[in-house]
Amino acid sequence: MARFRVNGVEHELDIEPEMPLLWALRDEMGLTGTKFGCGVAACGACTVQVNGNPVRSCVTPVSAVEGTEITTIEGLTANAGALLNPVQQAWIEHQVPQCGYCQSGMIMAVSALLTSNPSPSDADIDGAITNVCRCGTYPRVRRAIRSLTSATTA
Repeated sequence: MARFRVNGVEHELDIEPEMPLLWALRDEMGLTGTKFGCGVAACGACTVQVNGNPVRSCVTPVSAVEGTEITTIEGLTANAGALLNPVQQAWIEHQVPQCGYCQSGMIMAVSALLTSNPSPSDADIDGAITNVCRCGTYPRVRRAIRSLTSATTA
C-alpha cells in the first residue's frame, strides 16, 4: 500500500512500490493533467510538486513519495480557491502555449520556482526551468515569469 496526499486529499493505493508516480497519478487516480513525455526525466512534461519541490514523476517511484504532499496541475488552485493560479493566468495573458503538451509540467516548475524565489534572476530561471518545449515558446515563458516577478516586486 502506498500512502500520500495528492492535491490535499489522502490516498492509499494498492500498487507496486516501484510504480512510477506518473502512472499512479494518471492510471490509478485519473489525474491526467500530468503528461508522459520522455520517460527518462529529461523533458519535464511529467513535473509535479512533492512537498513544494518540482519532481519528474516519470522516474520517481511511489515508494519515494510515501507520506508526502503531492500537487499536480489539477490541484494548483485547489487550496487557493481561485479558478487559475497566477502562473496559469500569466500563461494565458502572454499566450505561452503553442501545442500545450509541455505546459502543465512547465507551469508546475515555474510555480515552484516563484514560491521559493519570488524575484528570480535570468540565471535562476535558466537553472530551475529545465523543461523542454518542442514548440520553442521560451521567450513567452520568460515574459510570463517576468510579468509575475514585476508584479510582486513593484
